[in-house]
Amino acid sequence: MIKFVSRFTQQLEEAFEIGKKSSLNKTNKTLENVIICGLGGSGIGGKIASQIVENFSQIPVVVHNTYYLPKFVGENTLVIISSYSGDTEETVSSLKEALLRKSEIACISSGGKVTEIAAKNNLNIVKVPGGNPPRAMLTYSLTQLFFILNNYGLIYDDFEANLISTITLLNDEAENIKQEAKEVTKTVKDKTILIYTDDSFGGVGTRFKQQLNENSKVLAFNHVVPEMNHNELLGWNGGNDSFSAIFLRNHSDNERNQFRMEICKEIIANKTNSIVELFSKGSSTIEHTFYLILITDWISVYLAAEYGVDAIEIKVIDRLKNELSNK
Repeated sequence: MIKFVSRFTQQLEEAFEIGKKSSLNKTNKTLENVIICGLGGSGIGGKIASQIVENFSQIPVVVHNTYYLPKFVGENTLVIISSYSGDTEETVSSLKEALLRKSEIACISSGGKVTEIAAKNNLNIVKVPGGNPPRAMLTYSLTQLFFILNNYGLIYDDFEANLISTITLLNDEAENIKQEAKEVTKTVKDKTILIYTDDSFGGVGTRFKQQLNENSKVLAFNHVVPEMNHNELLGWNGGNDSFSAIFLRNHSDNERNQFRMEICKEIIANKTNSIVELFSKGSSTIEHTFYLILITDWISVYLAAEYGVDAIEIKVIDRLKNELSNK
């Protein structure tokens, strides 16, 4: 997995070129809402993208991570199907249902049933390189979501400039990012990690949790401010030094939420001496997002090395999928 994280910025460059070269049809429909369907490494990009564009899109952009579509989905819904393998059964089920409802559909996949269905029905699709762990391909799926949303007029063209500046930022900060990730790894090793973000970066927090689950093979939890102030903060009454709190932060976070985080740190410090803050760099939300994703990806693989586990291995997930396929 280290080789994939090492290629993160290169993958982002490749993803940008794929998006630029993609040939997507427009639509005559008046779109009323957008739903992004996907799970795991394919689906988290939808959550992150929806939070980035919520201040720009004139219509709701929501994420759905299950077999069926909500009742509101209809002919004037843009359904974005994101399945890296193209065979994720929940996502394929949503795709088939979207066809029945005559929705506008766009797909992101490397192959499988999604690609077959897209070709048969002349659907918009952006194909990405296949044969790799989906969680290692987030740069491809997330970038294509921006291009698809832009194709339908839901976000402005300036996202391209932000992606280009992100590539420059990550290249310039590559060694600093790895060094900071190594230092954090030493601090949080052998602890249960609780991740906190501003609510607008909840998807980034979830991504970090997922990477700790899949790469480091540990349990981890994430929550957002201000919601955690109304519940989980009280849970820290049972906290101790076996826990580590990691705050993923941006200087552009909501001012009140930044103040809340400072208070939370003081309260949590009464229970554990393991509190980490990671501040993003850059000047745009896209830059902040990819910066935090990369540094937390590094933490997850460094922890895997510390624990002596295979970051690629997903035997229990494979077992689940195999048993499901026999039913």
